[in-house]
Amino acid sequence: MKKIKYLIPILGLALTVISCSNDDTGGGGDTPPTPVLANLYATSNTSSAIYSYDFTPNGIVLRPFNISSNDNEGIFYDETANELTVLSREQKVINTFQNIDQTPANGTLNLLASSDVVLDSPRDLAVKDNFYIVSDNADTDGDPNTEEGRFFVFTKDTMAFTLRNIVTVNYAVWGIQLIGNDLYTVVDKTADVAVLKNFISTYTTDVTATPDKQITIGGIMRTHGITEDGGFVILTDIGDAANESDGGFHFISGFVSKFDATPDGGTLSVSGNQVRVSGALTGLGNPVAVEYDSPSQTVFIAERANDGGKVLFFNEIGAGGNLVPNLSSPFPGASSLYFIDR
Repeated sequence: MKKIKYLIPILGLALTVISCSNDDTGGGGDTPPTPVLANLYATSNTSSAIYSYDFTPNGIVLRPFNISSNDNEGIFYDETANELTVLSREQKVINTFQNIDQTPANGTLNLLASSDVVLDSPRDLAVKDNFYIVSDNADTDGDPNTEEGRFFVFTKDTMAFTLRNIVTVNYAVWGIQLIGNDLYTVVDKTADVAVLKNFISTYTTDVTATPDKQITIGGIMRTHGITEDGGFVILTDIGDAANESDGGFHFISGFVSKFDATPDGGTLSVSGNQVRVSGALTGLGNPVAVEYDSPSQTVFIAERANDGGKVLFFNEIGAGGNLVPNLSSPFPGASSLYFIDR
């Protein structure tokens, strides 16, 4: 069972997230190291900052890092290798940094590997084994009246990324999530989600693909972020991108079964299928990314619009509605998240 569940009473009290020294995560001198039970990593579109929210028995401790890129979106942590992979929109590459647990607060992460400069407008990252899938929402044909998106498929060895192939689709892309071998993709500028079955093994060369199924998620205006844990899927709704108060997220239990039962081109209704969180108290305007921890029933949101950017924590959302976040942490340019327990 995941250790994070024991932190829920602390979560309600940890309304002030503090910076930490190296002793907070690894110890120094005769000070025993404070155990880290889980991490939430966050990126920014407006700076080189990477935030690590370290969940400890004493509360949530903020450990900021810096990297070489000032605009990042899409992040993944490899616990076995102790490496953090980040998509750079500024450099148009995928970067991996090493020795994350040993890097102190306000330290600069050490670059281990980079891809060639092939990306254009990366938005999200999904990883399975040594395959790294990047969603890219660049307008490739120069025609604003047509929609297209691309998925870059990289393979990674210890020190390098190799671009295996590019899969193009005829819709704008943003968030992506692997569930088993199937790639579920947000259809940007809509309320739709599409799936490409057995993605890594089916699409092995440069190709234009048609999704196996595409459905509309009822109650959403424009979706961006998607995540899955324990059979639960959370989708974010940014609403009108120019409106800083109309965002929300939808919590869907048994998502794959409900998706499969909805006909291609059909709509998954809210009633009986989904729980929506939205309203003035939520602080949700443009929630661009989401993570979820099923055992602790905690939803983590990267909110891009309000106050320049925040990371929001919602615990035990119940029937949804106009909920106040359990924790609201300012983070200018908040763009993507990755949660892992230890």
